[in-house]
Amino acid sequence: MSKADEYVFKILLIGDRDVGKTKILDRFSDGVFDSMSISYIRVKLHSRSIELDGKIVKLQIWVSFDWFKPGILEVEVHPSVIDRYYKGVMGIMLIYDICNAKSFDNIKHHIRSIERHIQIEGAFRDVEIMLLGNKCDIEDERQVHKDTGERFAAEHGMKFMEVSARASINIEEAFFTLARQIMNRKEDATGSDDCTLEDGSDELRPKNSCVVQ
Repeated sequence: MSKADEYVFKILLIGDRDVGKTKILDRFSDGVFDSMSISYIRVKLHSRSIELDGKIVKLQIWVSFDWFKPGILEVEVHPSVIDRYYKGVMGIMLIYDICNAKSFDNIKHHIRSIERHIQIEGAFRDVEIMLLGNKCDIEDERQVHKDTGERFAAEHGMKFMEVSARASINIEEAFFTLARQIMNRKEDATGSDDCTLEDGSDELRPKNSCVVQ
């Protein structure tokens, strides 16, 4: 497949500080987990190409930092930065830490922030959103039950999955699932046969140790 035939899907990772957004990105894009890494920049961007049913899809993944943290005014960030961040977005992963109930409670604040910034011609409805509970390998420190995440996702029409960047659980599966949702939406919107995806063998299934809805 030529470069011109490559699909490009822009995906945002949004959630509280320290829920593991950067580590999820690093695990997916580079296959690494650095427990000592720190978040000190406003935006981080990585890309990785995957194959879905013979089609090459380039996932352009952006991670946001402080301006989404409750209590930090978004006006502290130049509007052009936020505009660039949201421009052309096709998928969003809302991420919380299953060991931090507050990070889950704040998901609703992140949803409101997303709604404020994506309002052009009902664009919010055209973005695929997935809810991820990170750190599912640390069961003895769990504060957010699986069914709580499942219910919230169902109420908001989102896919749900628990993942672990550290243990590399369901990271691939989450990104493939979101990419397939975006591709299917493209198919529905265009009615084009070249966007059609069958249930192929390349679709990764979630591991039993965590949950998908």
